Amino acid sequence: MELFYVDEQNSEIITWNNFIDQINTTKIYNRFCYNSSIYSVLKHITISIIYNKPIILLDGDFTIDEIENLTGEREFSRFEEKLNQKLIKDKNELIKILQHESFDKWSLTLFTSGTTGLPKKVTHSYRSITRNVKTSEIHKNDIWGYAYNPTHMAGIQVFLQAIINGNMLVRLFNIIPSLLFSSIEKYSVTNISATPSFYKTFLMSNMTFPSVKVITSGGERFNESLSLQLKKIFPNARFKNIYALTEAGPLFTSTGDIFTVENTEMIKIEDNRLYLHHSLLGNFNFDDEWYDTGDIVEIVGNNPLQIRFLTREKELINVGGYKVNPHEVEQVLLQLDEVNDAVVYSKTNSVIGNIIVADVILSKPITEVQIRKFLSSKIQEYKIPRIIRFVDKIELSRTGKIKRI
Repeated sequence: MELFYVDEQNSEIITWNNFIDQINTTKIYNRFCYNSSIYSVLKHITISIIYNKPIILLDGDFTIDEIENLTGEREFSRFEEKLNQKLIKDKNELIKILQHESFDKWSLTLFTSGTTGLPKKVTHSYRSITRNVKTSEIHKNDIWGYAYNPTHMAGIQVFLQAIINGNMLVRLFNIIPSLLFSSIEKYSVTNISATPSFYKTFLMSNMTFPSVKVITSGGERFNESLSLQLKKIFPNARFKNIYALTEAGPLFTSTGDIFTVENTEMIKIEDNRLYLHHSLLGNFNFDDEWYDTGDIVEIVGNNPLQIRFLTREKELINVGGYKVNPHEVEQVLLQLDEVNDAVVYSKTNSVIGNIIVADVILSKPITEVQIRKFLSSKIQEYKIPRIIRFVDKIELSRTGKIKRI
């Protein structure tokens, strides 16, 4: 019995034979995919590819009003169509189809979310969505911990990497910590790709996970302190950091916070802002040659070009004319042994426009006065949060990133 997908929280155990049988018996297709079940979304994506049909992914927790604002539709039954059924013999035939057919009529539309702002519609072809999938014998025994929302770019990338190599998927996304830890152990997960916010969950485990061979981080800055802690928890893992956008997919990888850019003709950096050539992008409402990512970077080396990501422009906080990088303040807060986690964000103020707020999770007691004294010794006065709140948890967005309120 070869397993394809396991979800311990919902008691779902799907074999490859189950999966293929369900694909073979599907008679009706709808281009709109609006479902809160991770497995149902993954199956819907697979069916869309096999039948070379466009698919539009909608978050399962979108409200009907949100969906209407995004798509102009409140109900999708009129988009149902009958399929001319194709029978797939087994797992090997499915993998061969996914690896070798072009699917020229297929497209996948999804909506950006990020940490702020309104969603933006982006459409990808099969070629653009799979250009970074690695297929080889060394990947055939990978077991993926599935730690992303399946309707977002990172979740789609992990799914395609797994299914095209015939790998098993184990749900880790949005489940209780005890099941998260036990699922990795029980199914000997070898690969995890997730946000730094997700990996912070493991700091409370007091466990090690020797089966994990590759840890990939993306979506947020991956600080050195977290990396050092995780290396003790995943002692046999190789660590990678990935830079990706919904508009373009994965672009750069590194083993630390410095990214080497191989194809320098496809990017440019002006005033520390990163721009991408339009040929790297999916299809959305954009007609210029160069796309402004909104990311602020610094060049740390040439020949080859090496860059470090500092922050996103929209995350910078303007305080009385001074620009504050919230990541810088967070890193200083995390230097305190008493601070387990922190998020820094802005709050509107009628006098100076914005004030800085820090939500802090403590690992042991410390007073606000002591925190302020420490900050005063490390950063300029205007960067010190006006409000420091002690909280039990930090809110995350739909994509598993820190939500900067």
